[in-house]
Amino acid sequence: MSITSLQIKEYSLKNFARNGYEGASMAEIADEVGIKKQSIYTHFKGKDDLFLALCQDAYEHEIKFVMDYIEQNKDLHLKDFLYGLLLQSIDRYEKNDSTKFWIRTAFYPPVHLNDQVMHLTYKYLDSSEELLLPVIASGKEKGEVDAEVGKQQAASAYLALLDSLYVEMLYGGPGRLERRLEASWYLYWRGLSNRS
Repeated sequence: MSITSLQIKEYSLKNFARNGYEGASMAEIADEVGIKKQSIYTHFKGKDDLFLALCQDAYEHEIKFVMDYIEQNKDLHLKDFLYGLLLQSIDRYEKNDSTKFWIRTAFYPPVHLNDQVMHLTYKYLDSSEELLLPVIASGKEKGEVDAEVGKQQAASAYLALLDSLYVEMLYGGPGRLERRLEASWYLYWRGLSNRS
């Protein structure tokens, strides 16, 4: 991929993350890159092609983040591992354009690209769940998880908790997000471990 293609993707990501699909401007992206608008079409067929390329990149970045987090933190107590993943996910949303773009796109896909976006979204959710299963299974073996809680249940409920935090990242402020995190985490872990 040429340097110009990478620059177009870099500036487009910021633009789409900030403005969404409908609000993103190809002319503004071209200005930021320092090229004419029609030059974008040398590298991408159009706005849809560029947007879907960014979706694919964001999917890959988010899966890599989960894999790297697991590799670096797999020896932690499961409680610390899972809570830390929530905190890092919040931090990434606040600081990383790719993460912000990914979450915004998953919740607000352009209607005409809905099927392509949701395909990647569900692939991400399914892959994340599969990646978490061995970590949760290990926690069960160590007695960190109640024996009656299934690893699939625990992983699915965890992703539901993370989804609720994404909603607050998009719609609420820091105070609402913090309240949602503390309350839902407390009840999730208490149910998972069967102890306070």
